[in-house]
Amino acid sequence: MSTAPTPTISGDVRPESSPTASAPPTVLPAARRMAHAAAWLMLVGLLTGGYVSAAMTGKVPADPGMALAAHLNALMGTFFLLGVAWTLPMLRYGAVGQQWLAWAVIVANYANWAITCVKAWLRVSGVDLIGQATNDAVFIALTVAVVLPALGAAGAWVYGFRGGGGPSSDGRHPLP
Repeated sequence: MSTAPTPTISGDVRPESSPTASAPPTVLPAARRMAHAAAWLMLVGLLTGGYVSAAMTGKVPADPGMALAAHLNALMGTFFLLGVAWTLPMLRYGAVGQQWLAWAVIVANYANWAITCVKAWLRVSGVDLIGQATNDAVFIALTVAVVLPALGAAGAWVYGFRGGGGPSSDGRHPLP
């Protein structure tokens, strides 16, 4: 069995075709936390499909449209979590800022799924204060646990891209 010499491209430059063992990439703790939360949210979102089916067939007294919204909220929230997790190294935040951003996105997405599941059962929309106690309580819960954290997190995510690629060696990024 003969081994053919590695062809040269020009001079002594040889293509890197041989497999080499490389160190696994460093995963940021906040990114790992978000990916783990995304995996769980995907699971509960898929399981919520059973809730949707039960609501659509009348086996549970829940609004089918709201149950479907809860199912989709979890699936879409999964991708929001994964998107932010993937871009964490690109942001200007150090480890503490990344953890704050991670928790804001996690809380907002889990709350969105959970509150929407409950409001389906309660058969209220919860999108405005209308003077009905149950609806108004759902509206306040959505505003405090979903809307404000999600808007804050999305704004912080966008702001994190300002000034270029990632924190400096001391973990902080100077303001532009």
